[in-house]
Amino acid sequence: MKLGMVGLPNVGKSTLFNALTNAGAESANYPFCTIEPNVGIVSVPDERLDKLKEMYNPDKFTPATLEFVDIAGLVKGASKGEGLGNKFLADIREVDAIVHVVRCFEDIDIIHVDGEINPARDIETIDLELIFSDIELIERRIDRAKKAAKGDKKFLAEAEFLEDLKRHLEEGHSARSYGFTEEQEELIKTTPLLSAKPVIYAANLSEEDFKNNIETSKHYKTVCDIAKRENAAVLPICAQLEAEISDMDGEDKEMFLSELGLTVSGLDRIIKEGYALLGLISYLTAGQPEVRAWTIKKGTKAPQAAGKIHTDFEKGFIRAEVVSFDDLIKCGSMTAAKEKGLVRSEGKEYVMNDGDVVLFRFNV
Repeated sequence: MKLGMVGLPNVGKSTLFNALTNAGAESANYPFCTIEPNVGIVSVPDERLDKLKEMYNPDKFTPATLEFVDIAGLVKGASKGEGLGNKFLADIREVDAIVHVVRCFEDIDIIHVDGEINPARDIETIDLELIFSDIELIERRIDRAKKAAKGDKKFLAEAEFLEDLKRHLEEGHSARSYGFTEEQEELIKTTPLLSAKPVIYAANLSEEDFKNNIETSKHYKTVCDIAKRENAAVLPICAQLEAEISDMDGEDKEMFLSELGLTVSGLDRIIKEGYALLGLISYLTAGQPEVRAWTIKKGTKAPQAAGKIHTDFEKGFIRAEVVSFDDLIKCGSMTAAKEKGLVRSEGKEYVMNDGDVVLFRFNV
């Protein structure tokens, strides 16, 4: 999963990016590495994987990973190439979802780029650049559909749909809020609309508001109202507190989170929101050589899930030997689970479930 972090200057984006990626570095179980100055990879915390590690004591332990990209360079006019606009838009095309950091805190020492705190305006500034870029793409699609309709009338319906989508965008609405039918989603699949990408609004609150006044913060409420209209997610967060959490270990971290009324850090909460938004689940493979988590889309069938490990596994798929994580832990071993009849032999039509522990049988 690849999440792109966007936001205007002085909203706390870099502080949050550094806190989230450093949080991954501080935990021995969840290593962090920097590929480029603006890219960080953190491992996805998964207690199930930790328990399997204890059970098998493997030579290798490989959690699923999440890539954060700190996307910079946005100015008004980015869609027309202003500033680092082309790079900004190109970077967004590469991510699976967007974490849009929105400033919801007042601080006279940190000047807002537009002079005052206004989450609705800030969100609109970035949204419009994505929308303008999408309109250009849609206009080109409309021209192609109309030309094709001269030889084949079936393209008339496509052109009408695209015209309606263009009107929706021109009214300042993101593609996320359009309400595509399944047929329309299939039509638009080959056009990578930026404003259709799933979004998590990270409402960056002051320490005081985050601790005591989240629900009464007028700025947070504004972000929630916008997210509801756009079919987006909202995550209240305090980048400053996350920076403090990232420097803590073990009991100190748990105690600090407990004082905030939380059980997990902002990194964990963003990962959870990201998986939910993108419809992702994890299946697990376990044995003495390696314990590993594999990320797939909900609804993935066994052969395609096997293909995540190696293409040969999908090509030569025979069956999947599957046990649920909970059953395996209760039994204490795969052998005991088999004796109790809890290990199932599943074929090509089996749809994978979150937490399945799997051994794939194949022959190439």
